[in-house]
Amino acid sequence: MHPFLEGTILGMTLAIMLGPAMFSLIQTSIHRGLYRGILLAGGIFLSDLSLVVLCYLGAVQIIGNDRNYLMFGVIGGIILVIFGVVTFLRKVQVTDENNLIAVSIPGPLTYIFKGFFLNFANPFVWLFWVSVMVTVSSGYGTDSWSIKTFFAGSLISILATDILKVIIANRLKRYLKPRILIMINHLVGILLVLFGIYLVIKTFLNF
Repeated sequence: MHPFLEGTILGMTLAIMLGPAMFSLIQTSIHRGLYRGILLAGGIFLSDLSLVVLCYLGAVQIIGNDRNYLMFGVIGGIILVIFGVVTFLRKVQVTDENNLIAVSIPGPLTYIFKGFFLNFANPFVWLFWVSVMVTVSSGYGTDSWSIKTFFAGSLISILATDILKVIIANRLKRYLKPRILIMINHLVGILLVLFGIYLVIKTFLNF
């Protein structure tokens, strides 16, 4: 099988996994629109790309240290909790046209950075790419072109499926009542907090 196709299959598999990034994509698309949802997806893509590059360059040794892994896991969990609290407490108002509009709309870079750090702060995303890099590198050996092609397929398929999620969520928005939209906002906030707490607990258990 061609390395690009193998990477695409991996990316499609990763795309259907539930996680804080996926919930944030859906929530952002519903509340902030298609454009900002795509910006968030772009930030997640840049985060994955950065992690793959770091793993390829050998930065995995940083996480290989138990002390660094513990610190990274705790900090990542705390960041997710903060994201969750901010999402839950974000003030919104409903207009007469039944559209949900935020009191203050952040700029485009805010969504790129949010997507980047939301994904980057998850230690299990690091561990996922580290394990994939080790497996793929051992499989292809010194064939660097195949390794790069594999990860190109993975990253492109992840970006494509994230954008697809944003489009679907945005299309469904018109069928959702304002009350349901607010409940989704609260649900995403709670899930992010739970994910953050889960990451901290699991990091200590693994340590």
